[in-house]
Amino acid sequence: MSKPVEIEEAKFDESVLKAETPVLVDFWAPWCGPCRMVSPVVEELAEEYDGKVEFFKVNVDNAPRIASQYGIMSIPTLMLFKEGKPVDTVIGFRPKEELKKSLDTAL
Repeated sequence: MSKPVEIEEAKFDESVLKAETPVLVDFWAPWCGPCRMVSPVVEELAEEYDGKVEFFKVNVDNAPRIASQYGIMSIPTLMLFKEGKPVDTVIGFRPKEELKKSLDTAL
């Protein structure tokens, strides 16, 4: 997978929590300006980490249960999961290099 895939609440457990590789989830909404700024960075990372990390997007407006379950209070929030558990969270726009450090640590 080389581009983040949008997933619905019903697919979250199977796609994220049961994944064999680390997973980066981009919690976002279409009306969020900073979300649109971070999206191309996440897409670049998806290309660079293809085969090593899976990338998904969760629209918090369409998945309020998941957003609430993980305490998403601000977007964009990037949450890194490993073995079904959140291991790192980045809130707001961050430089690509900072996000790469988080991914490299999980690998």
